[in-house]
Amino acid sequence: MEHLLIGLVVTIGIATIINVYLKKLDIPTVIGYIVTGFAIAQIFHFADTSKETLAHLAEFGIVFLMFTIGLEFSISQMRSMKKEVFVYGALQVILSGLLFTFLAFTFFDITVKNAIVIGMALSLSSTAIVLKILNENGDIHTGYGRVVLGILLFQDLAVIPMLLMISIFTSTNASVGELLLETVISAAIVFVILFVVGKYFIERFFDWVTSSESEEIFLASVILTVIAASVLAEQFGFSYSLGAFLAGMTIAETKYRYRIEADLVPFRDILLGIFFVTIGMQINLDIVSDFIFTILGLLLAMMLIKALVLFLVMRLFMQNRSAIKSALALMQVGEFALAIFALANSYKIISDQTNQIMIVTIVLSMILTPFILKNIKFLADLFFAEPVGLRERALVSTGYKDHIIICGYGPVGKMLVERFKKNNVLYVILEHDVKLVDEAIASGEENIFLANAAQKSVLEHFDIKKSLAIFSAVNNPHQVRLICENINSFGADINSVVTVKNKSQEESIADLNITHVLNRREAVTDILAKQICAFKKVE
Repeated sequence: MEHLLIGLVVTIGIATIINVYLKKLDIPTVIGYIVTGFAIAQIFHFADTSKETLAHLAEFGIVFLMFTIGLEFSISQMRSMKKEVFVYGALQVILSGLLFTFLAFTFFDITVKNAIVIGMALSLSSTAIVLKILNENGDIHTGYGRVVLGILLFQDLAVIPMLLMISIFTSTNASVGELLLETVISAAIVFVILFVVGKYFIERFFDWVTSSESEEIFLASVILTVIAASVLAEQFGFSYSLGAFLAGMTIAETKYRYRIEADLVPFRDILLGIFFVTIGMQINLDIVSDFIFTILGLLLAMMLIKALVLFLVMRLFMQNRSAIKSALALMQVGEFALAIFALANSYKIISDQTNQIMIVTIVLSMILTPFILKNIKFLADLFFAEPVGLRERALVSTGYKDHIIICGYGPVGKMLVERFKKNNVLYVILEHDVKLVDEAIASGEENIFLANAAQKSVLEHFDIKKSLAIFSAVNNPHQVRLICENINSFGADINSVVTVKNKSQEESIADLNITHVLNRREAVTDILAKQICAFKKVE
């Protein structure tokens, strides 16, 4: 234990020094932590027990990351992401996994079982790195960010059958049917427990905790919730991170989601740092020197194949630019693949040498990822230049006065435009989705602007103080909150109408100065019709 504590002190010290210098060069802290881990592994020789303890501690970084991601996506929102998770995610994992399996079996002297394990593991990407960078640069709420999140969620779910597959390959007692039945029953129990607790208990529990008026007790109760959900999932054979994600989703339905997220972010980032340190510690210099060309060849082929498969699949569902961004974001192999290889190696499904080569290759792909994500717009421009012709006039305001501002051009936004046109009401539409803006302008809509209403400067630019009203018709709960905060900052005299999906979203903006909050479960159309009659007509 003493050696472990000394190692932790030295690790944190080195990580701090390295990251201070790297940050000045605008290099992500993830790289600093991985470099620290590599340096520590060369300087100190941790005992196996110390490495295992550090790995367990680091795993909670992913746990808290998945929990905070779960806070962003409530159960109702997950229902709206069915396509991203179960269509895009399934296609990516299955097609990539089968292709890698075929290539591994065809070009390397390994058995079919070995090829399947390697192929399916390589289909997984890095949840920890990708979501951390997307959260930092704000891309998690973009169109491609939503797709990436959905695919990563499916990959996390896919880890379960992959681990089960290894058990099937090595089991001499239980039949395949018994193992599958046991997994299905366990999954049902975990989902029922977490969602029942979330619906009938969790908010009352936090109400009771906050009655103590102690920040310390509140934070302790949050950590208890995360760890309890993670342990519950692990006890039934699933990953800690899946349990944490489900716990985050249940809390996302409560009024405490934003407070909890703010409290946990620093704690989460520290633990994630330790996780990336352990990744760096797995780089074996002997393996690198002996198999450098094999590793580089595998790295290049692996990342290009993953990117190509995902791009070809996604371009069937979205514009090429979003498809290439999604492909670039997920072209690495992730931390769960390391866990699968470690388990397969312990069961002698793959050799020690193969395991070490794959570990180094995967870690190198993870090291490249932050640089790819930080320059993803530039890289996307190399393949598909961002269209600007149609949007040139959508970037400049025409100086409206006594107008209605519509935030979002989804179904509700389009309904508003139709009604405003019929009533001859002057309006402007603010939409940050490039594709929607281009389509609207191409169809003859002249009053749509490429702008993000979640930025206060945008609302100032479109003269919110001179407007008759502002409507928020945005689907994303995070964006709704930001827009409402911006509206609130302009004072109480702004006539504002905000549509929400459910009671939870309504409560999340209850503390802000919004004139009308319309739950979409109500007769929104009728309410809007009455509101429109009160607006001034265009002269």
